[in-house]
Amino acid sequence: MNRFDLNNQVSRIYDENFTDKSNRPVVGITGNFGDQTCKLGEGYYQQVVRAGGTPLIIPPTADDAALLSALGRIDALLLSGGADINPLYCGEEPSPRLGGINAERDLPELLLARLAFNRQLPILGICRGIQTMAVALDGAVNQDIASQAIIKHSQEADRSEPTHTITVEPDTILYRIYAADTLEKNDYIGKENAEPLVLAVNSFHHQAVSQPGPHFKVSARSADGIIEAIESSEMKPFVGVQWHPECMGADGLPLFCWLVEQGALYRHSQCIHDRILTLDTHCDTPMFFPQGVDFTTRDSKLLVDLPKMTEGRLDATIMVAYLPQPKEGETFRQNVAFDVEGPRAYADLIFDKIGQIVSKAGDKLALARTPDELWRNKLAGKKSIMLGIENGLALEGNLANLTYFANRGVVYITLCHNGDNDICDAASRSLQTHGGVSLFGEQVIREMNRLGLMVDLSHAAESSFYDALQISQKPIACSHSSARALCDHPRNLTDDQMRVLAQKDGVCQITLYPGFLRTAGEATILDAMQHLDHAISVMGIDHVGLGTDFDGDGGVRGLADASELTLFTRQLLARRYSEADIQKIWGGNFLRVMREVQ
Repeated sequence: MNRFDLNNQVSRIYDENFTDKSNRPVVGITGNFGDQTCKLGEGYYQQVVRAGGTPLIIPPTADDAALLSALGRIDALLLSGGADINPLYCGEEPSPRLGGINAERDLPELLLARLAFNRQLPILGICRGIQTMAVALDGAVNQDIASQAIIKHSQEADRSEPTHTITVEPDTILYRIYAADTLEKNDYIGKENAEPLVLAVNSFHHQAVSQPGPHFKVSARSADGIIEAIESSEMKPFVGVQWHPECMGADGLPLFCWLVEQGALYRHSQCIHDRILTLDTHCDTPMFFPQGVDFTTRDSKLLVDLPKMTEGRLDATIMVAYLPQPKEGETFRQNVAFDVEGPRAYADLIFDKIGQIVSKAGDKLALARTPDELWRNKLAGKKSIMLGIENGLALEGNLANLTYFANRGVVYITLCHNGDNDICDAASRSLQTHGGVSLFGEQVIREMNRLGLMVDLSHAAESSFYDALQISQKPIACSHSSARALCDHPRNLTDDQMRVLAQKDGVCQITLYPGFLRTAGEATILDAMQHLDHAISVMGIDHVGLGTDFDGDGGVRGLADASELTLFTRQLLARRYSEADIQKIWGGNFLRVMREVQ
């Protein structure tokens, strides 16, 4: 073929790439800047192409809209190397040994790193890039490592030439990337006797990360202890390396293959979120209303707000008016932040404040009462809030208040909280007041069935649970409960409870409250997935879901707030759940129950 014949070249491209090849993951690469020119070393984009990705250069602009637009069009971010970062961003004065800074790049790349982090967008930082990751997320950089280095880190060798060795820690992303050819998949993860991995790398720098910060851990060091690689300490797809793998050909390619692979998974999960409706069935965000929080901004006090819902692709959440159960000798007013007449008035106040939030952000947020309204809101580009009540204490012993709350748009009522009330006995702090559901509680359940209000048995004692299942003529939900077989806590459901709940066509929503996921040690996303898998093995795929309990002490490493919820989808994909099953887990099962009840 004549290489100057463009028509034939175009035809060939279409013929050879009219498949998935034309839809490869897009990797945004930050461009260097100098002499009024945006430029980039060829190794970066060549390695991305070799790894099966499509490179897209992001110039150093601090325009907010341009940065957000770029992030919305890429599947992974590569922070490239270059000059030093201004130490003022770390709160430090410049050392006399500081190299040249690149002021044109600093702010755009720090913003990109932070925004990509918030979106769980896969990140690979190289040389300056690893330092950008650390500085952007509360770490620190040593302006000059000569005073503590024992080996020479900045040499005049060709950039393709390894100049020193580093030791990679086991049970890290970096270890898995480079040990994949020699070890069986996962056989080195978590093993106490796993051997560190020694790699020969090139490195041409006088700076290095000194403190990785709260979101990263050190995954590799050189022989003199200098940090050579960091990665997410929260099980997220973020890796930074001090050396230059873009110059090392095949030896550097595994990092780029990892980034492209993570980009493909990111795109897959985002496409699924485009098509399904995601519902968190329990959050306690209204507990923070007395602190003057702003739900429409990214508020550090909140685990659920509008920006975090957007970042985590969460379409809807059920916000509850939580009413603490007074202990003996206490009054309700002693336990709440607002001066109100009683429990019903308190619930009203919470719902009024939710209404004000929705009114303020009416172009982005809406209330919903039914599954159909949730879908209409999603198609209109709006997030949804549903209303729930946590503790039937809100009824004040009056059945007529059920009609009142149904008319307010409440979708479920959790019959009790910690401590018995006039409806039923609780799982925690119970005095076994009724031996299960009271006579009044029986009337409450029947009236809830009539009015189309879902009965929520999270927090109920086992005796109350079985009583309620016998009384109710409609399926029942547990909006935020986990598996007692894995964590022996009275708030969790036994396998027998799960089986009976499934037989009655109900649903159990796995929660992220750490104390309900494990009895000792730190709970993580992996613990939550184990509880979900266990519930599915006992109940079947049609009877499970997610109720985070965010802002009510829910949240674990890997699923710390609403912005991280796409990581839940990534875990489901890694476990090879189908898209249909992912929709069931992500609210479909709960909404099936809601439809039947309503």
